[in-house]
Amino acid sequence: MANTTLLSVQGMTCSSCAQGITRQLEKKGLKNVNVHYESGEVEFELSNDLGVPEVINEINSLGYKASVWQKPLNDLSKTSKFSILEIRFFISAVFTVPLLLHMFLHYELLHTILFQFILCIPVLIIGIMHFGKSAWGSLKAGIPNMDVLIATGSITAFIYSCLGWYIYYGNANIHNFIFFETTATIITLVLLGNIIEQKSLIKTQSALLELTKLQPQIAHRITEALTANEHIKDLIADQLKINDLVLVKNGERIPADGQIYWGHATIDEASMTGESFGVEKTENDYVLAGTIILDGSIKFFVQKAGNDTVLSAMIDLVKRASSRKPQIQRIGDLVSSRFVPIVILISILTFAISYFFTNVDMQHAILRSVAVLVISCPCAMGLATPTAVSVGIGRAAKNGILIKGGDSLERLSEIDTIVFDKTGTLTEGKLRIKSFNVIKEKALVEFLLGTLEQHSSHPVAQILSKTFSNSIAPYPIQFTEINEEKGIGIFANDINNNRYVVGSNRCLKESTIEKNHQVYVLKNDEVLGTIDLEDSPKEGIKMMVDYFSSKNIKTILLSGDSEERCMDIAAEYGIPSVYANKLPTEKIEIIRELQKLGKVAMVGDGINDAPAIAESWVGISMGSGTQVAINSSDIILLNHVNLSIVVKAHQIALATLKTIRQNLFWALIYNIIAIPVAAFGFLSPMIASFSMAFSDVVVIGNSLRLKLKKIKSH
Repeated sequence: MANTTLLSVQGMTCSSCAQGITRQLEKKGLKNVNVHYESGEVEFELSNDLGVPEVINEINSLGYKASVWQKPLNDLSKTSKFSILEIRFFISAVFTVPLLLHMFLHYELLHTILFQFILCIPVLIIGIMHFGKSAWGSLKAGIPNMDVLIATGSITAFIYSCLGWYIYYGNANIHNFIFFETTATIITLVLLGNIIEQKSLIKTQSALLELTKLQPQIAHRITEALTANEHIKDLIADQLKINDLVLVKNGERIPADGQIYWGHATIDEASMTGESFGVEKTENDYVLAGTIILDGSIKFFVQKAGNDTVLSAMIDLVKRASSRKPQIQRIGDLVSSRFVPIVILISILTFAISYFFTNVDMQHAILRSVAVLVISCPCAMGLATPTAVSVGIGRAAKNGILIKGGDSLERLSEIDTIVFDKTGTLTEGKLRIKSFNVIKEKALVEFLLGTLEQHSSHPVAQILSKTFSNSIAPYPIQFTEINEEKGIGIFANDINNNRYVVGSNRCLKESTIEKNHQVYVLKNDEVLGTIDLEDSPKEGIKMMVDYFSSKNIKTILLSGDSEERCMDIAAEYGIPSVYANKLPTEKIEIIRELQKLGKVAMVGDGINDAPAIAESWVGISMGSGTQVAINSSDIILLNHVNLSIVVKAHQIALATLKTIRQNLFWALIYNIIAIPVAAFGFLSPMIASFSMAFSDVVVIGNSLRLKLKKIKSH
């Protein structure tokens, strides 16, 4: 989207915050608003009425702090400075600890109400600054967030303490009506919980941070390239342009995507494709930004630089993936949006029932009411899905699997049929000689293959020409005429009126040889030799088919190739259903028919696969495929050599959805159990505050388990 703008926003604590900002910006006419509170980013399309400064002001008016986005992610875990949140917590803790000591020590000063009041004031001010402004902004937006509960609970405890101090001043039982320590403890513990949550959320996005670290800072550009006066000039990698010639030395990262012009190197591509072994690269091979030269050095021409590289596309996809939410997230968003008003109502009912209909005194009725406010946790509901999706997508990216959104992960986990194209998907898409049969005059046959096939641009001719190029010298035949007839072969005559042909069986006339070979070499209509070719199958096909069969997921081969070749590969690897000789329009119809019976994933790589990929429940394209297929897909597989990566993508999707369900279950059960426990007076507000913070950590921690979960690819 050309007009997309990205802002950084501080102060968002839960999905209700995100919903409030979304609603406010949509009211102002902005389109495609996506708020990622877990990463603190807001994405939108500008309208004609609002510019970036006005949008920032709108967000700030809700109690948050917005600024122009600068970095994908800040590595807060390694910064030497304390954040504002940490400073506020430390100050609050300094004043809160003495307030709590009066419960354990009997020093007169600690029990002095004025002293407790003075200690509470700085903490309350910090609480109002941190929670109050956000709470008020969320109320203005019409979607109250968790800060409303925290601010209401802490302020209620403070006001009640002040009233008790005033009304019962001089009374021996005045301390029964004073709980300034409750106000301070609620604020301090929730601030601590926010710090833990913030640091944990950073860990859920570590894959994005690791990807950004792959971007090289410096490039060695060769000036006056391809001349005797060339020399090297170092510059910032982002300043590289297309067709620049760049030198990369042993141990350095490649700064852009491009094609090798000179040199040979072993390159570590694990960060991009998940390939664990070094890949040998030489002249004309393609290299990717962010990969490392393990041995050797190269010069390459830049073809993609800056934001256009595969690495930049990976970073962008991973960072923006959460904007496409899984359907299951609607549960969390729905509950979160209605949670706060319901909790406030329960808190009021708790006080009313406790004080007016039971024997509970005013003090304990208020404490129960406050405990209900602070123990409830809409954050846990809001964090359940995005944290798991962030870790899942990040883990997939580290394995060379680019997933365009959380909804793609969810859909992949639900498939019951997976359809594969053949050429370029199950096979390399690169023909090789399967058999070379010589009937007579081997040297002449090799000479004709190496010479005549140079005159054709057909892929088969190119392969044969390259294979037999070293066989030209022994036969100094002088050709007088060389012609190509499309679909038949290459025809030539020499000065002695001999006629030579290298072509398909259509060039045969009256011959006794079987017409079941792909290439024939003839001299004066006599067959001298034949060649058969094959498309090399990729690694991991059998394992992949067996895996999906074990999951009761049907595998289907859908190809435009001949029925004979499709049936051969299907029989070899156990694919039960085959559709061959299909045009792109026919592929779409087949996908539509299959989707009447279930949810279908389509895996392909070419332009002819793009319509079927787009039509399927979830489209998967090979990273080696055409840009059209990649743009049509939901998932891109950068490691297109070994098909075990398809299995790994499905396993990551299953593990992510399982984690989301666990998170939602925990968040629901926590609130279902915790709120009644607090309402019946079994928890103090202080313990409730700690429990609330702990619930967020449990959800985030469970999501982080996805990083360590064993995913088998074979």
